[in-house]
Amino acid sequence: MADTMRAIDIKNGKGDADSLFVAEVPKPKPKDTEALVKIKAFGLNRMDLLQREGNYPVPPQAPRILGVEFSGIIESFGKTPESGFNIDDEVFGLAYGGAYAEYIAVSTHMLIHKPKELSWEQAAGIPETWITATQAMYLVGEFAAGKSILWHAGASSVSIAGIQLSKADHASEIYVTAGSQEKIDFCVKELGATAGFNYHTQDWSKEIEKATTGKGVDVIIDFIGQNYFQGNLDAAARDGRIVNLGVMSGTKLPAGVDIGAFVRKRLRFEGSSLRSRDEDYQGKLRNTLVDHALPRFKDGSFKVFVEKVFPFEKIVDAHKLMESNKTKGKIICAVY
Repeated sequence: MADTMRAIDIKNGKGDADSLFVAEVPKPKPKDTEALVKIKAFGLNRMDLLQREGNYPVPPQAPRILGVEFSGIIESFGKTPESGFNIDDEVFGLAYGGAYAEYIAVSTHMLIHKPKELSWEQAAGIPETWITATQAMYLVGEFAAGKSILWHAGASSVSIAGIQLSKADHASEIYVTAGSQEKIDFCVKELGATAGFNYHTQDWSKEIEKATTGKGVDVIIDFIGQNYFQGNLDAAARDGRIVNLGVMSGTKLPAGVDIGAFVRKRLRFEGSSLRSRDEDYQGKLRNTLVDHALPRFKDGSFKVFVEKVFPFEKIVDAHKLMESNKTKGKIICAVY
């Protein structure tokens, strides 16, 4: 058995999409609770772009190689793997890094058996996005049936998952923001959102206030940061929860931001990052996903929307497509 494998590396350690290339690197060896998985497909996430540029706080246990979600076949185990997994099992899972490769050594606590109803590409698009949406909605945002919710970046993979979760768990209203009418129509007509607002042409916070007759929304999931901070405060309902998962527009607030709503509406603003959580925390979220969502993937009521599948070797094109912000759903790379 070869001691090396192909993986995606970055010239000089960081750079633009063109700095990505296929390299020959040492093949990982599974330790303790880990399994060695031969990867069939992996998913792209926006954190990958930030990490590639050197702008993401990578957890200390993460390998140099990019990628946190994958699907594949178990090839071997460390000394003390979780029971229930066997060699040649088809699985998908979440990792601290290392998925842009032919093999990955990953904790068995973060593996899930792949249902036959899902393709390799679909399965690779589930772990990061659906677990992030689950964490943001329930653990941080305290969503419950009958509450209203706003998903920013409505056609992003996390929000696509979140809209489906919100609908299945009986949200009173589901609102989205997006950058085009095409994306809004997708969220409303395909996914079942109540309404969507174009952040290029509309003042989305005022539109939400009108749509809710001044009440606002109970839970807001935001990836944008600075540019949406005031709008989120204005659009939140009394006792609302604002969950911040990203800062795509920046981290420093402009002068004149009015934080009075924190007191007036009794709001809670909380940031969260899944990747920095410990293995036990992530494992509990995995179990929630298995219990709550996996049956719905099997019967087709939950869908994984894949925008495009690239061969492993076309990773540069895959990153450039994600940077275009024109996608609806997951970008997947297949490892042949």
